[in-house]
Amino acid sequence: MNRAPACVDGPAAGPAYSAGMDEVVQRYLRRSDTFARTVATVPETGWDAPTPCGDWTVRDLAAHVAEMNTIHLGRVDTSAPAVPSVTGDPLAAWQSIQREVCRGLTDPAIASVPVGGRLGDWTYAEIIDRAVGVELVVHHWDLARALGWRARIDPADVAHLWQTIELVGEEEVRFGFGPAVPAPTDADEQARLLAYLGRYDDGR
Repeated sequence: MNRAPACVDGPAAGPAYSAGMDEVVQRYLRRSDTFARTVATVPETGWDAPTPCGDWTVRDLAAHVAEMNTIHLGRVDTSAPAVPSVTGDPLAAWQSIQREVCRGLTDPAIASVPVGGRLGDWTYAEIIDRAVGVELVVHHWDLARALGWRARIDPADVAHLWQTIELVGEEEVRFGFGPAVPAPTDADEQARLLAYLGRYDDGR
């Protein structure tokens, strides 16, 4: 996959967020690359397939994640371009999205700016690393399941998502993901996480 240029050569962001900015950028690129590679495999007949996300189709899910990746940049940088469609040329669209998100992460004037909204004074870097990170990881699992794949989440991402969930609190989790479902008695950490986010993971 010809990934969008890694953005770690840009200026480092300010000290407002404790995670190193190289770490944030690399984590974002890894997660968004994973989502992009899977989106790129969706067949022409697959865009209207159902997903684990209620009545969302694969098209709806991909469009939602694209919007969540870019909507926050528009709140701190009015020059940000519109979200490209991921259903025409999905790989090119995601490369464009990656470039814009990384541009924000590597610009101290953007990365350290509080975004506002439901998450209070979280900065752009925090929003991308945590809130958007949850979107990328969980909805990649949704997308993989919609395509009939066995979907495993990196254990480091499972741990990072649990940390984010603890930070945002129960009310915000339910606002974004709806009610939890019971986890199997023998559930591993991934299955427990997904159950908390309203998804059944049967290990397939």
